[in-house]
Amino acid sequence: MTKCGYVTVVGAPNAGKSTLVNALVGTKVSIVSPKVQTTRFRVLGIAMVGETQVILVDTPGIFQPRKRLERAMVAAAWGGTTDAEVICLLVDAERGYDDDSRGIVARLKQAERKAVLVLNKVDLVKREILLGLAAELNAEGVFTDVFMVSALKQDGIADLMAHVAAQLPEGPWMFPEDQVSDLPQRLLAAEITREKAFRVLHQELPYSLTVDCERWEERDDGSVRIDQVIYIERESQKAIVVGKGGRQIKTIGANARTELEALLERRVHLFLFVKVKEDWAEKRGFYSEIGLEFDS
Repeated sequence: MTKCGYVTVVGAPNAGKSTLVNALVGTKVSIVSPKVQTTRFRVLGIAMVGETQVILVDTPGIFQPRKRLERAMVAAAWGGTTDAEVICLLVDAERGYDDDSRGIVARLKQAERKAVLVLNKVDLVKREILLGLAAELNAEGVFTDVFMVSALKQDGIADLMAHVAAQLPEGPWMFPEDQVSDLPQRLLAAEITREKAFRVLHQELPYSLTVDCERWEERDDGSVRIDQVIYIERESQKAIVVGKGGRQIKTIGANARTELEALLERRVHLFLFVKVKEDWAEKRGFYSEIGLEFDS
């Protein structure tokens, strides 16, 4: 008897959703950075628990959006809950019950949806504070169960996974047993480079960049050549991405290449280019490429 279903992870920006999904899947399927709003679109991570296929939906952080891209990201996050058998609300225990999490709880109430409460980063919070936070959230009447985890340290992950798997209905698997994500390799490669750019550039360049994979060439020796373009919005930003003597772009490329070779298990020839595309976040084609609604 096989079982299968969707488990959607929602939460405020930077609560640790991608880290949790990666931990539950057992490999990297979604990029992670200390910056909020790193995840821009819905990512599926696929895990097996015995005869149960758990399809984990990593979503963008839910907050009060202002720009078009932010509105599309929040719409994608809520869209991920529509067909979910289980919704997990991830709350950063160190940050507490903030306005973003309150807004999510209010909308779950409005939709009459129940959820599993997952308190993350519990290793950073004193026990009495943690118990008070759990009690405050439980009083909302939305949660069926509470789990306390550290996604980064993978503490409590096994219990959470066993619980959500047990809630899923009987049915055929939707993906091959050995598949871990629905993300095409080209898109995952572009996302990894974007993650490395975020980490290298720190506060110098906020979210004014995106990465596109322009070429993917399989070579006879088993290696792959990948050409990617880092798009920025203004000419003045190019010097920031490239860095003095090309230092920044070289570091981004080296870090991305190392991770790609580990993921793809082969040699990667990665070539990065920086181009200006004004208002790329207002182009309809960008949204369709990553599965976001332009008119959200």
